Amino acid sequence: MLEDRIRNKELLSRVMSAEEAAMLIKDGMNIGTSGFTPSGYPKAVPLALAKRVRETGERIRIGLFTGASVGDELDGELSRTGIIAKRLPYQTNESIRDYTNNGGCEFLDMHLSHVPQYAKYGFLGKIDIAIIEAVAITEEGHIIPSTSIGCSPTFVQMAEKVIVEINTSQPLDLEGMADIYIPDNPPNRKPIPIERVDQRIGKPYITCGVDKIAAIVVTDIIDNVRPLAPIDDISERISGHLIDFLEHEVKKGRLPQNLLPLQSGVGSVANAVLAGLLKSKFENLVCYTEVIQDSMLDLLDSGKALFASGTSITPSQEGLVRFKENIKKYKEKIILRPQEISNNPEVIRRLGVIAMNTAIEADIYGNINSTNIFGSRMMNGIGGSGDFTRNAYISIFTTPSTAKNGDISSIVPMVSHHDHTEHDVMVIITEQGVADLRGLSPKERAKVIIENCAHPDFKPMLKDYFKRAQSGKYKHIPHILSEALSWHHRFLKTGTMKIW
Repeated sequence: MLEDRIRNKELLSRVMSAEEAAMLIKDGMNIGTSGFTPSGYPKAVPLALAKRVRETGERIRIGLFTGASVGDELDGELSRTGIIAKRLPYQTNESIRDYTNNGGCEFLDMHLSHVPQYAKYGFLGKIDIAIIEAVAITEEGHIIPSTSIGCSPTFVQMAEKVIVEINTSQPLDLEGMADIYIPDNPPNRKPIPIERVDQRIGKPYITCGVDKIAAIVVTDIIDNVRPLAPIDDISERISGHLIDFLEHEVKKGRLPQNLLPLQSGVGSVANAVLAGLLKSKFENLVCYTEVIQDSMLDLLDSGKALFASGTSITPSQEGLVRFKENIKKYKEKIILRPQEISNNPEVIRRLGVIAMNTAIEADIYGNINSTNIFGSRMMNGIGGSGDFTRNAYISIFTTPSTAKNGDISSIVPMVSHHDHTEHDVMVIITEQGVADLRGLSPKERAKVIIENCAHPDFKPMLKDYFKRAQSGKYKHIPHILSEALSWHHRFLKTGTMKIW
């Protein structure tokens, strides 16, 4: 019954088609939407907007602000129709990626914890409309979000008007999983009162109010979730090295038997790394992270993990079915928070989170590139990796040691783009081994990274570069500037980084 999902009778009169709601969007507007990697994002209204532009030829260019990546119905359709003028803060869609790299829009790659602040402080300009996917609207006109929280609470707070997409494919049992808390702005900001992963501090809905809701669209379009690649030998070896490292930290007394709260980035490698914990001896784990993927559901199902806090449920298609079928059980073990809280440096530091993220490449001194291929081609964005890396108790980056069938080394003399500096990166893990960089000088780090993480095909080249670099005038971080990026140049010219 629609009344079960729209519980205020006055709002029933604002139910309209996606096409009618899309007419509220005008050229030059800034639109803030729900959605986080890609889950709980609006679908019907963006599809209607793209159709309108294709059929009428009307010029509409908007700023599109989300929590993180969203599905093809939003990023894909709006980029293919040239609607997006500015995009932030993160994406994973092939169309928007190509659109960005070809100059179709301005893309602002941001730390995810900063996006709500930017919106509240006015750094992004006015938020004209917020489009939020929901499972229900309360009697008071407040919004019960679906499978992601992201920036939705802030966008609703700052927007002049709100369009709500009631998605009937999302179960009503999601109600109660959200914990919505928005910090005050300085100088009135108070400490965020989270001392345990399972602690609730907010409300189960996004505060909105009847007057702000301009349109309600009912849809049943399912999240366009991404498949996860099968766990291969390289991912298993990376995961094995990670488990060995964590066991060593417990043995040394630097971690408790049940570790500390775990954070994991998104994607197949990250999923595989977490999956390795299922075979480990660790018990009673907890997760304080952004995205809850299949392997985290596996940890909860097995009893290895007791609780998970995030901002989004983003499983595979199979995982999404499992989540919906067992949602009552998961609701007792999962909290979804705004990304301003899930990624908050204060909370990450207080809880002592172990951050595990993936790299495109690392250099011999421990700098990490996680966003741009060969320095210029945007892949996805920094996401939340910076929020967690800089503030973690232990910050870990994982990557296969090679790419492109062995023609690219993931360990290079100098990264072609910097996202995480050597000041923040504590551990690098490839299938070759572990480089523990804590307490090491730059030259000490270089020796450990080359020896433990580089692929055998590239290790002699790296050793030769490092040896020759040390003969230069300055000895602290030895480089040969004329050669530092020559590996990337060689690949672009010949199709391989190898010199033989």
